[in-house]
Amino acid sequence: MGRQASTVLYVLTMVVIVVGVDVLFFRDHFWERLMANVGIVLVFGAFYFRFLKHF
Repeated sequence: MGRQASTVLYVLTMVVIVVGVDVLFFRDHFWERLMANVGIVLVFGAFYFRFLKHF
């Protein structure tokens, strides 16, 4: 249960950051918003596979 809860918390954190960046910086810029969202997801994915996958 601990691993599942930490994964849910990790994904929830990623969603909050993506939505926050969208609202604060890229409200009316579609392509910039899309690139920023993809970049954030890639960074979170790389961090997950590098540090958290082993737990």
